[in-house]
Amino acid sequence: MPGFEVFGEEEKQQIMDVLDTGVLFRYEFNEQRQGVFKVKEFEEKFARYCGVGFGQAVTSGTAALKVALMALGVGPGDEVITQGFTFVATWEAILDVGAIPVFTEIDTTLNMDPRDLEQKITDKTKCIIPVHMLGAPARIEEITEIASRHNVYVLEDTAQAAGATIGGRRLGSFGNCGTFSFDAVKTMTTGEGGMVVTDDQHLWQTMSEYHDHGHDHQVNPGGRGGEGRRFIGFNYRMMELQGAIGLAQLQKLDSMIASQQKHKTRLKEAAAAIDKVSFRHLIDEKGDSATFFTFTMQDKDHCRRIGDFLKQQGFGAINFSENSWHYYPQWEHLLEGKTPCESGYPFIGRGGKRRIIYDPKALPNSSALLERTLVYPVSVKMEPERLDALCDALKKAASV
Repeated sequence: MPGFEVFGEEEKQQIMDVLDTGVLFRYEFNEQRQGVFKVKEFEEKFARYCGVGFGQAVTSGTAALKVALMALGVGPGDEVITQGFTFVATWEAILDVGAIPVFTEIDTTLNMDPRDLEQKITDKTKCIIPVHMLGAPARIEEITEIASRHNVYVLEDTAQAAGATIGGRRLGSFGNCGTFSFDAVKTMTTGEGGMVVTDDQHLWQTMSEYHDHGHDHQVNPGGRGGEGRRFIGFNYRMMELQGAIGLAQLQKLDSMIASQQKHKTRLKEAAAAIDKVSFRHLIDEKGDSATFFTFTMQDKDHCRRIGDFLKQQGFGAINFSENSWHYYPQWEHLLEGKTPCESGYPFIGRGGKRRIIYDPKALPNSSALLERTLVYPVSVKMEPERLDALCDALKKAASV
């Protein structure tokens, strides 16, 4: 990752198709654009790739989460369960629709622990958002089974795992809907952008209308239809240039994943020399998108020593227990209820009462796991010399 490593003539040609029409807008201008609807084409092809019926392109992966939550009817008074190891966008979107985020532990998949999930479900739970973190699957089949028993929606946050599979089935297709990010650091990128996929036509119709100010798209999905608006909406439209890049990148996605898998295999073989090292549990190793390589040491001190050594070798790894964007105890703005709203919303409710309070020590199992785990992003393209040098550094770390 990321996909910009393989930008080439395919992306340029798709962009030129748009520039030749002069139409950058997602909808309308039918005569001028001469049949060129890049975003619509991207939606259809990405949905087909994921094995579902419908795709809704939006401005970002964060917007995808909010659009999906709104379409599912999630709002004030609802709780949405997600995991404490995720990018901040997951819980930001939950708060933005007025719901309350509830966090679960992760397990050795580095994703949602189904056992803890079951304990966190209440009569206020409206939706569960498992996150396929660092490119590999959560225990999504167990999670959807739990959700079904409790009559709760499942929204898969697949932002970091486009193209990953379980048993040949694409992630994002297991829940009621799945969201994706195509930002600048993703394996498949449009610079900015996102997508929601679903097999539910009514859900797609709601997303389609909500993301475009509530405009009725029933008459003509390529246009804006008849203005019989069912509800208010907002603007999360993807532009044609992003759709054009997405079409070119989608054609390359499987080959990019294959390249990442090859590089990750080399790294894993090298790190296996480290005493008592363990590796992330993969539900389906063949379906791993291999966007990240993770390896776990026996304890926090061992992890620190290995991390310091690799940094000295010029190959510093990420320790997510020190990361302020993805790790629950480091989210000071969430834990302290910081908001630009003078009323204190969404942390303060009516009458000045605090709606939610989070304990930074609430997820001890996740903390114990992440504080002894190191992570490397895996590039689509890696210079052979640098890959060799990184593997040598990992092998040398065995003596630390």
